[in-house]
Amino acid sequence: MPAAPYIPVMFRHILLPALLSLLPLMAAPLAAQEADDAVARWREDPTTVFEAAEIDLDDFLWIARPVVVFADAPQMPAFQEQMDLIADRPEELARRDVVVVTDTDPAAMSDIRRNLRPRGFQLTVIGKDGSVALRKPFPWDVREITRSIDKMPMRQREIREGS
Repeated sequence: MPAAPYIPVMFRHILLPALLSLLPLMAAPLAAQEADDAVARWREDPTTVFEAAEIDLDDFLWIARPVVVFADAPQMPAFQEQMDLIADRPEELARRDVVVVTDTDPAAMSDIRRNLRPRGFQLTVIGKDGSVALRKPFPWDVREITRSIDKMPMRQREIREGS
């Protein structure tokens, strides 16, 4: 009978902290699942346009080239023009493993916005290695974007290898 008072003490001081220390390990598979979902959605339809709040660019490292379109509001003429240009030729971007990401809510301060720090409208092309390859303060035609991508060393290697 004397061991009974020790169970709550043992639970409170040993078992509970041990269980709480496992919570981050349990959350990691959920984060990985979300990342896999975004990549899977993009692979299923490479013309999918993602919002910055729904993805993490690190999930696409070595998989895709993010093209991030920033604006202070979705009604900005430059943003609308850029999205129209992208919508006209999405297959050209898909052929180059591009994932299109938009961020039109500066107040939300997404991780992507925090890292790339745009001012007003900005088009940002990021390489598969995660490095910023290009920043433009005005809309760019898909032809210009793809020419810029085609000059990247990794894309040159892909072209040589036939992909």
